[in-house]
Amino acid sequence: MAFDFSLDHFALFALPRRFALDKGGLEAAYRDLQVLYHPDRAAALADADKRLAMQAATRVNEAFQVLKSPLGRARYLLQLAGVDTQEETNTSMPVDFLMQQMAWREQVAETRAAGDVSALEALAQTLQGETRQLELALADCLDVQKDHAGAALLVRKLRFLEKLEQEIGDAIEVLLD
Repeated sequence: MAFDFSLDHFALFALPRRFALDKGGLEAAYRDLQVLYHPDRAAALADADKRLAMQAATRVNEAFQVLKSPLGRARYLLQLAGVDTQEETNTSMPVDFLMQQMAWREQVAETRAAGDVSALEALAQTLQGETRQLELALADCLDVQKDHAGAALLVRKLRFLEKLEQEIGDAIEVLLD
């Protein structure tokens, strides 16, 4: 039941180190590892071995959460490449992207004030489409072009969209309560 803590998340799940991911393969590997390293399997072992089993199970769960999320997976790939996405410090964005963000945020405020849940849901659908386009661009940047700077910009854009989607979800929740 030895666990190799030196493996990166991709190696842990025996997956290639790339953004485009076989989600079914990830989920199957996750289930297999959950069974193999579940802490209950170590119940009869010494305390030190129980702690190792818990740490292994925690590592498997954390790795799965990172890899199943496109944004998390992109961040992780960039981290492995030694690239800081600068999400907290670099807020510079292309002007057209910033203008679109401002328009969407204004639309969220207006539709929330009007109590228009269907308009908020439609905007959420639009953002999901934008998110998918950015994820496709990330796959190209990371897997094909090996353009880490471009991928870091796309990660920052995705983070903006993620925050906006959260705002929309919060607004819908408030209106439905």
